[in-house]
Amino acid sequence: MKAAPFDYVRAEGLDHALELLHQHGYDAKLLAGGQSLVPMMAMRLARPALLVDIHRVSALQSLSVMDDRVETGAAVRQRTLEYDLALHEKLPLVAKALRWVGHDQTRNRGTVGGSLVHADPSAELPLAALVLQARLHLCSRDEGRRSVEAADFFLGPMFTETRDTECLAAIEWPVWGARGTGCAFDEIAIRHGDFAMASAAAQLTVDAAGVCRRAAFGLGGVDGVPRSFPELARRLEGQRLDDALLRDVASEAAADCDPGSDLHASAEYRRDLARVLAARVLRQAADAAQSSISRN
Repeated sequence: MKAAPFDYVRAEGLDHALELLHQHGYDAKLLAGGQSLVPMMAMRLARPALLVDIHRVSALQSLSVMDDRVETGAAVRQRTLEYDLALHEKLPLVAKALRWVGHDQTRNRGTVGGSLVHADPSAELPLAALVLQARLHLCSRDEGRRSVEAADFFLGPMFTETRDTECLAAIEWPVWGARGTGCAFDEIAIRHGDFAMASAAAQLTVDAAGVCRRAAFGLGGVDGVPRSFPELARRLEGQRLDDALLRDVASEAAADCDPGSDLHASAEYRRDLARVLAARVLRQAADAAQSSISRN
């Protein structure tokens, strides 16, 4: 199939893009990397009357690495983050998640903000943003700038808190301390680069005695939105992370999910994958956290 007819405008800057969104509202879509939107248009699942190209807007391409956070412009290419060694040190979970995103060609063109706004329940970056409690900065012509926590951003499959006249401008990723912190990301797909049937991410901090002091983990592809489990994560804090505890927490998380069935996997199979993957990434993150203590 071919896309339905549409108009195209290359935004001269962020203000220009916001003005076009103000004028056209729901009929306009922002185009950055196009790795999700263009295929949907080709299948006529999306029919925007106007495409606003923002991939050359410099205000959306910033990358700032600070002690306590990393700020990325929404139009930063995924490949840029994949090869940024400073980001690997500060945000190892994001670096691990990026390895699972599509293929080289996808990451060459795909943007960080595009993946978040597209909000595919199986996508890797939304899950990483949720686990790390990222803050997303949105802007519009009339209302200016507002911030939304990742936990409040994803509302449903391919449905977010972003309004029709808003543009995601930047993402603020909190940095955990390097000492005693470990993370892991894993997923199962038919082939590497395909949509995940289930994915899992975890980040933990332990002290010198091996006691968990901070924990976060989540699951993707097994519900209408990526899921994090702060209450279950708090059960790990103050505990030594033995396999029985991690399996118990992982099982409760998987049981709380509501996966669907399709040609690739049943709901029951996806829920079982979620249980296995959650326990796996929690174990791997705990081991990595303990190793970082030993190295330092």
